[in-house]
Amino acid sequence: MVQLAKIYLMEIRTPSLDAIDTDKRSASPVKAGDVVVASEELDRIAVADNGNVIDDGLQRGLKNRHLQMIAFGGVVGASIWYGTGSAIAYSGPIGALISFIIIGVDVFFVMQSLGEMSTLFPVQGAFIELAGRFIDPAFGFSLGWNYWYQWVTNIANDYNNISLILGFWATPVPSYGWILIFWALFQGTSLLGIVFYGEMEYWLAVWKLFTVLGGFLVAILVNTGAIGGEYIGFRYWRDPGVIAHGIDGFGKTFVLAAVYYSGTEMLALAGAESKDPKRDLPNAIRQTFWRILIIFIGLVFFAGIIVPYNSSELLTGTSKTALSPWTIALVNAGWDGAGNLLNVVMITAQFSSVNSAIYVASRSLVALAHQGRAPRFFSKTSKNGIPVRAIVFSNTLGLIALLNVASSPGKVFGYLISISGAATFVAWAFIGITHLRIRKAWVLQGYSVDDLPYKALFHPYGTWFVVLLNLFLVFISGYSVFIRGFAAVDFVFDYIVLVIFTLLYLFWKIIKRTKIVSLAEVDLVTGRREHLVDGSTHFDGEGAEKTLRPPWYITVKRLLTG
Repeated sequence: MVQLAKIYLMEIRTPSLDAIDTDKRSASPVKAGDVVVASEELDRIAVADNGNVIDDGLQRGLKNRHLQMIAFGGVVGASIWYGTGSAIAYSGPIGALISFIIIGVDVFFVMQSLGEMSTLFPVQGAFIELAGRFIDPAFGFSLGWNYWYQWVTNIANDYNNISLILGFWATPVPSYGWILIFWALFQGTSLLGIVFYGEMEYWLAVWKLFTVLGGFLVAILVNTGAIGGEYIGFRYWRDPGVIAHGIDGFGKTFVLAAVYYSGTEMLALAGAESKDPKRDLPNAIRQTFWRILIIFIGLVFFAGIIVPYNSSELLTGTSKTALSPWTIALVNAGWDGAGNLLNVVMITAQFSSVNSAIYVASRSLVALAHQGRAPRFFSKTSKNGIPVRAIVFSNTLGLIALLNVASSPGKVFGYLISISGAATFVAWAFIGITHLRIRKAWVLQGYSVDDLPYKALFHPYGTWFVVLLNLFLVFISGYSVFIRGFAAVDFVFDYIVLVIFTLLYLFWKIIKRTKIVSLAEVDLVTGRREHLVDGSTHFDGEGAEKTLRPPWYITVKRLLTG
């Protein structure tokens, strides 16, 4: 029987063996004709001699607390401290709040879709693999490369930010010097393995969380006059007002919000290296979303009550630190050295963002290579389960940040934001489309929705909201170039993602002659997670096991630190 299982699994290359649950207590819901292999046999096949490396070469080294903080640490970077200032300058305090809330609702439904897909099919490559499997292999190819270069631009953007943040202090090191120094540093740390990455991200994320809460407290003290001696209240909402620059301002803030929320979906990729994806993914998806939403909405709200949106420093500060509403407010309150403290907070926040960007870019490339959609060269891992080739290649391309030497750093930042924002909209839209097709295939082939280990809330309405909103946003993300006067360079960077995505799709479709997958015939067995169907363990739409509610202080602790 073991030999037959080995032959069966060797013939399947699209999903990885980490997609098969090793929980010996469970049994998958099956129909007549489904191929089922005993969990005990799969354990022996999927796990290598060291007992930890799975068949795709990656390690299952992430614990539940790691998974819960990885997306938070990667999403909440240094840019939140000055990006919130840009948001209120673009569209006013209420305009910025509306934009961040709408994109937050969008992300909520994206995460619901991911929760259902990734707990049912926790395959390596997550939604990248599933898009090719349930829509069209050509879409999997195009989406995978779209997501990879989205994160390569994020790597470049993070290095660019580091050089700009450190530029606040007068140092003899030029901006390109800082980029090269930190490139080498993160190249080294990224090669230390998934356990080191998980621990590093966890503690940096915890530190980042407490600095954000400290930022909330400082804003309250400034607003109430405890710092500076002057009560502000909601004065700035009356003068100069709550909305700025109309539709143009909303358009800019939508793209900005999408860039700041992007990365929340990285949990699905990280789940492939979790010790227990079935248990950890739903909890991480639920808690991570609420942490990120509360922090972003909180920072935008507090930025709007400590600085007026027409403050010239919000867009014309001499450094990233000087652009921050917190720096501006504290300097106005009489603390001239506030920028030094915030600069320390920002540079430490940037560390985990770079680390996460390298992680996601490299794992996306590994997934593409295992699916045959990238050179197999990148699928190789070290004996410790580290995808060295994918890490080095992805991080090296992040050196496009050096373009800020030949051009204005602000322009480079703007171009990278445009590319990353549009790529994010494309990825989220196809996550929604993939979810719709998986659910339809599940029902068409006679399975019960009640057998799903995780059911997305408000399906299909929430999923359709994701698809329609993100398709709309990707097309209007660069519309301002037509309003302010046409500029060829701006137009190219605003819409190049659409062009590249389409060309990649057509290239793979023509070369491989792929077709739209028939949902009545698509394989719903391979890579499916086993789960209990007797009611003893079931996940609700929020992704939490239905158990007794813990005391409130335990809930708060879990929300803060996992």
